Amino acid sequence: MGIAWDESMKVAKNTVVSITYTLKDSEGNLIDAADASDPLAYLHGVGNLIPGMEKALDDRDSGETFQVVIPPEEGYGKFDEELIWELEKEQFAELGEVEEGTQFVLETEDDQVLVTVVDIKEDVVIVDGNHELADETLYFDITVVDVRDATPEELEHGHAHGPGSAYDHDHG
Repeated sequence: MGIAWDESMKVAKNTVVSITYTLKDSEGNLIDAADASDPLAYLHGVGNLIPGMEKALDDRDSGETFQVVIPPEEGYGKFDEELIWELEKEQFAELGEVEEGTQFVLETEDDQVLVTVVDIKEDVVIVDGNHELADETLYFDITVVDVRDATPEELEHGHAHGPGSAYDHDHG
C-alpha cells in the first residue's frame, strides 16, 4: 500500500514534509541544495531541522515557494569559544594519524559533540565543536513539494522514513 499525498495539506507538527531548497551564505555562495530529483523529507515539529527553518515552514501549503533569511541564533548558533578544546595528543593514539579537518564524536560529561580538528601542536590537538555554519546568516530558497500525515512508526521513531529522508531504511 502506497502513501497518498494530500495536495491541500499544510505543514504542521507531525506531518512529513518533502522540500527542495538551496542554501546560500551572505556572499551568495551555494552551501547546500536538495533538488526535485532528490527532495529532503523530514518529520515536522520535532526538531529535525534548524529552528528558523521549521518556523518558516509552519503552516505552508504544498507547492508553495518562498525565501527565508535565518540568523545564526535560529540556525547553527553563535560561535562559542567554550567549544574549543585542547586535548592531549596521546588521547589520539588509537585513531592513528590525525590531521586538520578530521571529524569525530567527543564524549563530554553531558553530551556527545561532533568536533573538527583545527590545529595540531607538538603535544596537543585543538578541536572545535562549533558547527561549521556557526555565526552564519543563512539564505534559503524553499519549495514545499509534498505534505502528508506521518505514519505511527515515523511518529514513534521521531523521523520520516522512505525516499528523501535521512532514514531510508528498515528498522527491522
